[in-house]
Amino acid sequence: MGVISLRLKDKDLERIEELSKLEHKDKSTIARELLEYGWEFLMIRYYKERKLSLEGFARKLDVSISEAIDLLAKLGIEAPIEFDEYLKGFEVFRGK
Repeated sequence: MGVISLRLKDKDLERIEELSKLEHKDKSTIARELLEYGWEFLMIRYYKERKLSLEGFARKLDVSISEAIDLLAKLGIEAPIEFDEYLKGFEVFRGK
């Protein structure tokens, strides 16, 4: 695991401290979780804007295509899956 040092605005530090207390987690854990949520949010936005395919979206989140579809469905985002993507997922499921 790498280490990074950065400067945060007072408001950002307050938010991290508030979440730390609410979630009963240390501030480093909260900061890492916020980065992960931010990454997910951006990838979802890129997917919705068609900057990422479903496969690319899944790859960026390091999940399977079916997990990506489940995540999108949970958020109410339609995941139009093409037939070739379906077949590719089925081949992976079968073990090629």
